[in-house]
Amino acid sequence: MSEAGEAGGESGRSGGDPAAEAGGATLWHGRFEGGSAEALQALNDSLPFDRRMFREDIAGSRAHATMLGHVGLLTGDEVAAILDALGVVEAEIASGEMTFAVSDEDIHTAVERRVTELTPAGAKLHTGRSRNDQVATDLRLWTLAAIDEVSVLIRRLCQTLADRAAEADDAYLPGYTHLQRAQSVSLAHHLLAHGWTLLRDLDRLADARRRVDVSPLGAGALAGSSLALDPTLTAEQLGFSATFENSLDAVSDRDFVAETLFALSMVGIHLSRMGEEFVLWSSSEFGFVSLSDGFSTGSSMMPQKKNPDVAELARGKAGRLIGHLTGLLATLKGLPLTYNKDLQEDKEPLFDAVDTVRLTLLALDGMLAELTFNTEVMAAAADDPMAAATDLAEYLVTAGMPFRDAHAVVGAIVREALTAGAAAGQKMAELVTAHVDLGPEAAALLQPGASVVRRTSPGGGAPSAAAAQLIRFQEACSARK
Repeated sequence: MSEAGEAGGESGRSGGDPAAEAGGATLWHGRFEGGSAEALQALNDSLPFDRRMFREDIAGSRAHATMLGHVGLLTGDEVAAILDALGVVEAEIASGEMTFAVSDEDIHTAVERRVTELTPAGAKLHTGRSRNDQVATDLRLWTLAAIDEVSVLIRRLCQTLADRAAEADDAYLPGYTHLQRAQSVSLAHHLLAHGWTLLRDLDRLADARRRVDVSPLGAGALAGSSLALDPTLTAEQLGFSATFENSLDAVSDRDFVAETLFALSMVGIHLSRMGEEFVLWSSSEFGFVSLSDGFSTGSSMMPQKKNPDVAELARGKAGRLIGHLTGLLATLKGLPLTYNKDLQEDKEPLFDAVDTVRLTLLALDGMLAELTFNTEVMAAAADDPMAAATDLAEYLVTAGMPFRDAHAVVGAIVREALTAGAAAGQKMAELVTAHVDLGPEAAALLQPGASVVRRTSPGGGAPSAAAAQLIRFQEACSARK
């Protein structure tokens, strides 16, 4: 397996050759006589995408150098010189002043090459370290920060949902099953349903984060080291909660990437479902919401159009996220221990998934904050007397009738009322009023707004139940900070 690790493997670019002349030797130049093929170089190099981990790589190098000094493998002066050089390199990369060499096939090579240019002690920085444990450390550090950032944005969207739910007051709309009008629910109840899914996403990310939070630094290429390394010290310096137990597992484990991708995919799926509803609700057929101009687009041909692009893209991005997850799982499924170059394929899907979820959360949050709920249109759709059919059956149940019998009675009334076509609602009210087991008291349940206020069971859709739920939701949000 590859000691060279992330960007090299056992088939990397050689040094003392054109590559070295163009900007420095590779970390394994002593083993190879000639330079690597251009096609291999292009396929092998990961610098174009892994350079975004430069801060994590420098943090890991600081911890490693400090540990080497602690165990006596570097002098105090050497440690100081390396730390100073790492500070310079970090500033150069952050400002864009860093000039990358042709031989810098990854960010790890680039940092070490530049540190060595700044101080001879840089040649000792890789002591007791392989790029196998180095890249695993960098990626775990990057993933921890990414999970934290995404979690902040999820909590922000949860707060927006809570704010809009509080503003909704007693507004109500039809609830749907099979995309058919079913029973009326409060608007707050509907919005909070999306909120609870996002809280589960926070839980999944927090759970995945616990397994990301393990330092692999000190595992070396695959078998540890004969040197007196102190992995616990580097883990503590980097803020990890735990240190690896098995060096083979430490350098080959990408479960944490797959778990993070799964959690992000679930976030994407939930945002997609929200997007789908807002696509429907903003259509002329529903008319439940009006989108702000800032989160809508127009048509290049049809002047009247106002398109819900944010909601549609939230829906579309879910497929991209699912693809990243399944692609990585397919890559991992056949890999023997320990490091294999296939593992270089872990970063691009993870980076893109984080970027995609981050941007989608921001855009959907902004859209939700600025849209207008057309509550009168919602109420008119929810006040269809047919939506109170279950309430009529439950009315009969309270009078002692078995539910299945009550269901049949109301179903027969609905069937007969539908024969009246456009006047079905009026016909249903007449039939309920005239029915021996129902009558005028039951017919009052068909009045606008009468049905939704009755669903007061815990977690139910009535405005009063939703108000109590909102308090619990906000408490749950606070508990996850």
